[in-house]
Amino acid sequence: MRLKPYREGSWFAVPLRHGGYATGLVARLSPQGKIMLAYLFGPKREDVPALEEVAGLTAQDALKAIRTGDVALANGRWPVIGDAEEWQRADWPVPVFIRRADALKRAWRATYADDPARPEKEVSVPYETEGLESDSLYGYGSTELLLTKLLEPPTLAA
Repeated sequence: MRLKPYREGSWFAVPLRHGGYATGLVARLSPQGKIMLAYLFGPKREDVPALEEVAGLTAQDALKAIRTGDVALANGRWPVIGDAEEWQRADWPVPVFIRRADALKRAWRATYADDPARPEKEVSVPYETEGLESDSLYGYGSTELLLTKLLEPPTLAA
């Protein structure tokens, strides 16, 4: 069995769709693998940054914290930059998410403990509740598109 080149506290680069990179940090990995909680950061960088360039970022600096697959890290599509020198889980909390059933106009607040693959608790909340990240599970392509949208200015049609 091959060891993964990343773990909780690993920094990585995410290629954007039109060139350049965003940055991410693995905050939690599910025990069975495949799903992680990642904090995602800008700005757009032309090249994969050095560890020294990202090591000072904090959870409060993140653009988003999402649940995403780890396939792109495992296969090298998202280059691993390096590991945080003094990794402290408490500095990178698991946010509360919201899951909506649009057809039913219902919503639930989803709380995860340390396993980003399994919600610890879901509580019904008003459908209109705002301020929580969507409880979506992003694939690597969706994560790249999300970051591209957040970090690249929209182009004007001629």
